[in-house]
Amino acid sequence: MFQDTFKHQGLRQQLINLLRDKGIKDENVLKAMNKVPRHLFLDSSFEAHAYQNKAFPIGADQTISHPFTVAFQTELLQLKPGHKVLEIGTGCGYQTAVLLNLGAKVYSIERQQELFKKTQLFLPKLGYRPKRLIFGDGYKGLPKEAPFDSIIVTAGAPYVPKPLLAQIKIGGRLIIPVGDDPQIMHLYIRTSATEFKKETFGEFRFVPMLEDKN
Repeated sequence: MFQDTFKHQGLRQQLINLLRDKGIKDENVLKAMNKVPRHLFLDSSFEAHAYQNKAFPIGADQTISHPFTVAFQTELLQLKPGHKVLEIGTGCGYQTAVLLNLGAKVYSIERQQELFKKTQLFLPKLGYRPKRLIFGDGYKGLPKEAPFDSIIVTAGAPYVPKPLLAQIKIGGRLIIPVGDDPQIMHLYIRTSATEFKKETFGEFRFVPMLEDKN
């Protein structure tokens, strides 16, 4: 049903080489991305372009991020096998699959019900099984499963939600793009119960992070 041909694998290797040339240094991240058949996460009409460094629509006015963005955010997480990760914005599940290939225990929240239902069925067909996929409000995080080693936000947030900061364990990391268009990538490292170290990493473009106003 799902084909990952030698051609796909060759194009994927070319993409990995491009990401390395663009400054991605974590070979574990590159290996994880080299295992994920990105073309299967896209509409078949985009298949010929699946291994270019481009974002594509995936339905519900959402997009799959540029591969460089996925690699950049994932590298900042500094994941180790067994790390407990909360992903805000499941989307088509591509980032989820990369995290799982790194050995993370992934909890993922999606705000768009159309994408949630589709991805919930799709990921297991490819052999990817997150700990939980949740339809809900990413601004609230997942307090019942906290604390997390890392939280990754894959949509542009107008501000940093306090519940997400509260759900990181000491020494843990929050990666979040903040602002309108473009956003600035922010990294928060929790250094104590009340303190965080903040770093920023330049401009990126994401779809807006949606909040449940009810």
